[in-house]
Amino acid sequence: MADVAKVAGVSHQTVSRVLNGHPNVSEETRAQVLRAIDLLGYRRNLVARALVTRNSRRLGVVSFDTTLYGPASTVYGIEQAARNAGYSISIVSLRTIDRARMLDAIGYLTEQGVDGIVVVAPQRSAAEALEDMPAGMPAVAVEGGRTDSVSAVSVDQVEGAVLATRHLLDLKHETVWHVGGPANWLEAEGRAHGWREALTAAGRPVPELLAGDWSPRSGYRAGQRLAAMIDEVTAVFVANDQMALGVLRALMEQGVSVPGQINIVGFDDIPESEFFFPPLTTIRQDFGAVGRRSIDVLVRQIETEGPYVRERHVVSPRLVLRASTSAVR
Repeated sequence: MADVAKVAGVSHQTVSRVLNGHPNVSEETRAQVLRAIDLLGYRRNLVARALVTRNSRRLGVVSFDTTLYGPASTVYGIEQAARNAGYSISIVSLRTIDRARMLDAIGYLTEQGVDGIVVVAPQRSAAEALEDMPAGMPAVAVEGGRTDSVSAVSVDQVEGAVLATRHLLDLKHETVWHVGGPANWLEAEGRAHGWREALTAAGRPVPELLAGDWSPRSGYRAGQRLAAMIDEVTAVFVANDQMALGVLRALMEQGVSVPGQINIVGFDDIPESEFFFPPLTTIRQDFGAVGRRSIDVLVRQIETEGPYVRERHVVSPRLVLRASTSAVR
């Protein structure tokens, strides 16, 4: 910092003010200091800064199976939001979730000196483990159900399912079948609930739920069953786009036309969904908004002295219309 001050022709204190974003620095002086920093290749020593401020500027993230599109996109949104807020992150990714593994991950991050923790908790077991979060540790749950132990940010899964189901009913389909996700996932539970809610509100019959596991293979198996019931089925809401891909493949192999004979709506709006055959109507989740709100809530907790108010934020999804749905002919 002394070298930067010398090159910039300012005091050591002025350099410190620029680095800490102090408002009482003119734009001309700020630019002068930043040019000197670039010229000298100066980098802040975050370890030394943490010793002085007792703030590591590092956040912990506990996630589950980041090979899946939803959790991976959620973590990416959190990482981008944290970086924009001036924080780095440490990630612990768990292949399977239970209370012991979740608490071990939280304990590990706490030992690393993180300022707060985001837990991506899409499974019921993960949400239950949040009840044992260490006292005093700022924390936010993403997709963590309705736990009262920590602040939470989630996409409104029920609303997304209602949007998908009502869209198909508005196209004059008598009812809508559903290929659901794994029973222990809160997102799958919310989507199934919204599907039933929309059908019941419209006074339509609620068909048997076909269970899947998020994979295209499980969607393919469900698609084979649907193709065998072609006289009964005209519309299907699938709980994620990967399973919808499997459903489309099975129907195509059986000579079933989409959307001519069966309409399909997915969930997630993965990048490939617009290139499915046909392009997939689906529900888009705003993972960027989830990341920003999660970090906003966590930073407020970190910067609040004394008790803080637990917050709950819900992000609305939206329907993306493509060629896999059309009005009944």
